[in-house]
Amino acid sequence: MRSLSVLAAAVVLLLAVTGCATGDDAVVQGGANQIVAPGGKTVITYDPADRTPIGDVSGPNLLGDGTVNLDSYKGEVVVVNVWASWCPPCRKEAPELEKVYQRVKDQGAAVVGINFRDNRGSAQDFARDRGLTYPSIYDYGGQTLSALGVPVGAVPTTVVLDRELRPVIVYLKAVSEQEIYDEVQRVLAEDVDPR
Repeated sequence: MRSLSVLAAAVVLLLAVTGCATGDDAVVQGGANQIVAPGGKTVITYDPADRTPIGDVSGPNLLGDGTVNLDSYKGEVVVVNVWASWCPPCRKEAPELEKVYQRVKDQGAAVVGINFRDNRGSAQDFARDRGLTYPSIYDYGGQTLSALGVPVGAVPTTVVLDRELRPVIVYLKAVSEQEIYDEVQRVLAEDVDPR
């Protein structure tokens, strides 16, 4: 698992110079750079026995005062979406994630954004213009991303965490409302580990 964390940190550094993921292929392209998704996959799943908790994922609240800390969501299923205002697929995806949030927020699930490599004012306008009510961490430099401990190969990337804040699935591509809603329902139906 340690090698996966190292890989995730390296991919975060490469992310700074890449563009958005636009397709379902395993090669994520942007500008003159390419990232090949780990194992050639754009969707990575983790078996319950192999899941490990994320690190300290917290940072300044993009639209308000204080911080957003994923530890405060322990006990809920959490959808974490890495986005930027400059990312074309994010423009379509953000309203879909807002719909997911509205559908699941009273079921023990949440959506949290991580805004990456973005001008704060542009990111705030993006969130307000799309009516996003779920919180986002402002993470220009990527420190929050490295604490997730999963591959983040492109923007957008979406990670679904179980109630113990362990990654269940990582999408290294744009996602749809139904795709994420179905995954959240599946994770909500998992038995809670009594540890």
